[in-house]
Amino acid sequence: MRVGIIADTHDRVPAIAELLQRMVAGGASLVMHAGDYCSPFSLAPFHDANVPLLGVFGRNDGDPAGLSSFGSGGMGVELYESPHSFEVGGQQILLVHDIGDISHRSIEQHQLVIHGCSHQTEMKTRGDTLLVNPGEACGWLYGSCTAALVDLVTKEVEIIKL
Repeated sequence: MRVGIIADTHDRVPAIAELLQRMVAGGASLVMHAGDYCSPFSLAPFHDANVPLLGVFGRNDGDPAGLSSFGSGGMGVELYESPHSFEVGGQQILLVHDIGDISHRSIEQHQLVIHGCSHQTEMKTRGDTLLVNPGEACGWLYGSCTAALVDLVTKEVEIIKL
């Protein structure tokens, strides 16, 4: 099973739409968002792509109720407070905006930890846990709009860059 990973979209709707299109074309059946959507309208590309979204709120999401309300108008949009732990495809996954908000013990209890906040693409392992930051989808700080595809079985990560 392949999933899309995105973070730090910060209202850049055209980049969000293009990254979602590439994730779906790459086989993503679910997209996970590590926070900082910003405004509710930034969820519109997820509705248009008709792909399920599982996400957490970030520090720049000033209207969580508005995001949740707008999100509920689409297919399978679930937004939670960060961090959020769940199971997908037999893998225990932790979705968090800022990796600094969780303990090493929390990391060790998951096969995959997805985080954002730093706006920098990063992949590393701690023991048997894969940690992935897809970078910034908005491209505001570092100039590249990025996301990722992860194969939950092989743990192979593909970075998508606009």
